[in-house]
Formats: sequence, C-alpha cells, structure tokens
Amino acid sequence: MSNSRPLSFVTNVGGRIQKEEVKSAMEQYEKYHDGYGGDEETRKANATDVANKYYDLVTSFIEYGWGECFHLATRYEGETTRESIKQHEHFLALQLGLKRKMKVLDVGCGIGGPLREIARFSLTSITGLNNNEYQLSRAKELNRLAGLSESCKLVKGNFMNMPFPDDTFDAVYQIDATCHASDLVAGYKEICRVLKPGQCFAGYEWCLTDQFDSKNEKHRKIKADIELGSGLPAIRTTSQCLEALKLAGFEVVWERDRALDSKVPWYLPLDTSKFSISNFRSTAIGRWITRSMVSMLEFVGLAPAGSLRVHSILEKEADALVESGREEIFTPMYFFLVRKPLSKS
Repeated sequence: MSNSRPLSFVTNVGGRIQKEEVKSAMEQYEKYHDGYGGDEETRKANATDVANKYYDLVTSFIEYGWGECFHLATRYEGETTRESIKQHEHFLALQLGLKRKMKVLDVGCGIGGPLREIARFSLTSITGLNNNEYQLSRAKELNRLAGLSESCKLVKGNFMNMPFPDDTFDAVYQIDATCHASDLVAGYKEICRVLKPGQCFAGYEWCLTDQFDSKNEKHRKIKADIELGSGLPAIRTTSQCLEALKLAGFEVVWERDRALDSKVPWYLPLDTSKFSISNFRSTAIGRWITRSMVSMLEFVGLAPAGSLRVHSILEKEADALVESGREEIFTPMYFFLVRKPLSKS
C-alpha cells in the first residue's frame, strides 16, 4: 500500500487545484466527456487539460485504493494482486533487457511506483517524465523515502514534446500513459526521436479488442465510462495501436494482448461481487466505507466540495472495467516491444 497518511487522500483531493475550485474543476472535466455534452474531438483538442485535471482530481484516491502503481496486471494462480503488479513490471524490464548503467526513460511516470520497482529490479538509472505537477511532487517524496532520489530523476514535460535531445536513451517504456495522447502516431514518433538507434521501446496500452462492437449500445456505454473514469481522449483498438507504432518508424519485435495470458481474470481486483482481505478497499464493503467517509468529510468541510463526485466517477470506471473484461471488449495490457531502426532508410 501507499505511504500516504490516513485521511490525507481526502484532504489532498484536487492536487494543485485550489480546494475551493475542486467542484468547478470536476464540472469542467465532466463536460469534456460523452453524456455531459463533450465528444472525442473536444477531448483530443484539449488532451493536456483533460489529463491534468483528471490526475489532479483522482491521484490521491487511486493511491489510497490501489497503491503507488496505477495499473492492472496479468495474474497467475497463487499470486496476490500486489505480486502480479510487480511481476507485470518485471516482465517489461526483462523484455527490454534492462541492466546496470543503462539510461532509461519512463514516459508518463505517474507517482513513480513502477519507476522505483523497475529501478530496484534492474539496477538502472531511470528518468521519469510527467506533465502533472502534483504527481511529480508526490513522486519526488516517495523517491526520497525509498532512497532513490539520486538514481531516479524526475522531469516535468509533455511526452508529445519532450525536453530531451535526439538519441538520448538506451531504452524507453510506458505503462498506460500514451493512451492519453491526442495523436498516437505523433506521440510514438516523439518517443522514437529520443531513443537511441537500435534500441527498444516497450509498453502496455489500453485498447479495445476485436470483440468491441461500435453499434452495440452497451459496448459504447462501457467505453464512455472508462474514458470518463480514466481521463482518456479516446480508446483505440489494438490494431490501431500497432499501426501507429509502425507509422512512427518502429520495427515491431513482438506484440500481444497479455490479458489473454492472465490465468486469473485481470479485472478480479475490481469485482465487487468478490471479497478479498488483501484488496479490501476495492470490495463492495470497502467502497461503501470509503464513500461514507468521503461524504461525511465533505459535509463537515474537511474534504473539498466535489470530492464525492470525483470518487463516483472512479467507482463507475471500475464497474465498467469489470464489464469490459467480462464482455472481452477491452484490454488494459496490450503489450508491445518495438525497436528503433539503426538507420532511417
């Protein structure tokens, strides 16, 4: 679990947003999305603002409920949720062949959970890039507590226009970050630019599967709820993601929907019909306790107005993710390993 103080997840709702402005920021965020007057093109045109508002609003909630690593994972029989998350990150590090003295970039590092785990596992120096000031401040504090301030550098920047010279890094990875790109090809091209020739980029992407039917009203509703609860401009298909990598200039080493490898349903930790002591906060009872606590603290003024509204979109997203898994229309772990060619020819 996270190192955050008890109840600080509620008092910290809004991140760098002024506490009296949390409710209005939440209302502005909602207006970008389907069902609130927004649409995909509006979200793409305002992708940076969508992502920043989203992570300011939800980061403290996600850290409280999920820990420092904001992602789901392939899971095998006998693994706990926490073990599966570490295994998921180690798998990526091994595919990239990370080792001591390599210079590595984590694109969209969040509060740095995977960055710290991968740095310890591979003995590499990792630079974390993030455009959200609140998450960066939290990552800096957690790096300090982990004793990794020297080896894990943090940089504020947009991955669509990174503040690094060409051919800087020996390896680049992203975990559920480039799904926020307004233009996926442009985002991948920028990653290709900062990667050294002959070196690899790996990632886990949130994607629709071939089972998604755009004419199916239930499928469209699930997609919209995930986009609202995750701050996404649009969810692409696995084939669109693969094509974008090729258009960006990468050579595909291999790719696979790793949800297909999960022996335990990847959405199980979010399924309120199941009970888990180790993942109690995501259970029906755990959710009820959190919801009641947030409501009470907002009522007495200890939590910003709008906090319960923020919590509600995350609950709606969790339910949509479970449904998407049952319907097999979505994957949160489409994995790819690609290489930057040695020459542009």
